[in-house]
Amino acid sequence: MIQIERIVAGVYAMNCYILYNDETNEGFVIDPGGSEDKIINFIVDKGIDLKGILITHGHGDHHMGLAGLKAVYPVPVYLHASDVYMAQNAEINLSSTMYGPDSVFTPEVSLQDGMKIPFGESFIRVLHTPGHTKGGVCFLYDRFVITGDTLFESSIGRTDLDGGNHDQLIKAIKNQLLKLDDELIVLPGHGGASTIGRERARNPYLVR
Repeated sequence: MIQIERIVAGVYAMNCYILYNDETNEGFVIDPGGSEDKIINFIVDKGIDLKGILITHGHGDHHMGLAGLKAVYPVPVYLHASDVYMAQNAEINLSSTMYGPDSVFTPEVSLQDGMKIPFGESFIRVLHTPGHTKGGVCFLYDRFVITGDTLFESSIGRTDLDGGNHDQLIKAIKNQLLKLDDELIVLPGHGGASTIGRERARNPYLVR
């Protein structure tokens, strides 16, 4: 059975998710934004066979725990091609201005819209949702959609940083996310969970 564990990671209270199958033990970490000891302890405790690390976008608060995690689990890191420049530069990804070490990396796998990442007998589907950054993505699996900083409960990602574009973000949310089933659970990069139906009906940025 598919399980999702949320770990509120780092000083920026970033939601790191561990997606795993408690029958096959296969799993992925999504956005290790710090607190890598907690992430590693959970993986060990559950006996998870980590297959990869998925990053929703290039901002440093979403991968500040990556180096520590990779030191223990040298698995592939996945990031959209359009955010690689950001991941490789601590000033652009803002980690140089954040509390903690600079976070820079080069992903082993470049994500593309519609890409299917094998997971057990199914796959994690990649949805490209640019606007917060050029390469922002969401990950759709089973009854969950992990939205990073694209969509929050009653809010959306900021668009005033490098690669941001408000109109593009609204278009991406409407074309990629709001066409999904109402019952899908939205798991954002910060804050609490929601559903697609709730955000379609009540999110003030989307119902104007």
